[in-house]
Amino acid sequence: MSLQGKVAIVTGSGAGLGLAYAQELAAQGAAVVINDVDQAHADAAVATIESAGGRAVAVVAPVGSTETAEQLVQAALTSFGGLDILVTNAGILRDKSLLKMSDEDFDAVINVHLKGTFTCVRAAFKHFKTEGVAGRIVCIGSPTGQRGNFGQTNYAAAKAGIVGMVRTWALEMKRAGVSVNAVIPVAATAMTKTVPYFQKAVEADEQGEPMPDFFRKGLGFGTAADAAGVVAFLSSDAVEGITGQVIGAGGDRLQVWSHPEPVVQEYHDGGWDYATLQTEGRDIIGAHLQSVGESMPELPAELQPTP
Repeated sequence: MSLQGKVAIVTGSGAGLGLAYAQELAAQGAAVVINDVDQAHADAAVATIESAGGRAVAVVAPVGSTETAEQLVQAALTSFGGLDILVTNAGILRDKSLLKMSDEDFDAVINVHLKGTFTCVRAAFKHFKTEGVAGRIVCIGSPTGQRGNFGQTNYAAAKAGIVGMVRTWALEMKRAGVSVNAVIPVAATAMTKTVPYFQKAVEADEQGEPMPDFFRKGLGFGTAADAAGVVAFLSSDAVEGITGQVIGAGGDRLQVWSHPEPVVQEYHDGGWDYATLQTEGRDIIGAHLQSVGESMPELPAELQPTP
């Protein structure tokens, strides 16, 4: 199902995953508003799309403020005459463990990821509702937001918050016919390049070679382009009625993440007071402990990082 005639905004699309999303949307026929804070990256992204026969314009501005969100929507309307798709990808990292993380580190990440998603979705939905457009919104999450990760308090909070907003917006946008979903990509990015565990996968990608099956199939870890198809699909008319979902994409793997559900329920007459919990609480909770973070299988000998 083609995206011909559709208009999309992709925040943070000057490079990396965002660029892959923008290129795939354009390849499927959509005109794209590129967004980045770096003029050179934004111009280069536009050039790659135009050289492939697509249409794109750039808005160079930091995501977070209402002004930028409205500027992006206006660029879509002015340049291409409409807006049908929003992909909120823009983000930054300020990784530090809790006691080393400053207020500025926390606020910067929350502003771009969480507030930037909020302001951009609000601006796009306003247009969709006013103009009667059955729009498509794709918000980019992260495994860190689903499972947690050492040194990423700010990023985990932002990405978990994005998924919470997506579930809420699915309720609020249903009557307008707008679909809003989250994608959890697992791909080679600037961040994973610094992780020794993924060295052989990243090296293969950079050399234009297929990633080993251990990564693509076992871990669902692949290239940016592997996640782009899911983003484009969720931007199409084919997903009518699919909303409020969290979709994992990476390598050869596709996932549908569950929404949080209780794993056990116990009842006690009169409620669970302190004394009762001292007697029974540890046994109940301890028998159903949920894991945190992601555990990686041991790398095969041939995929061990080179010192």
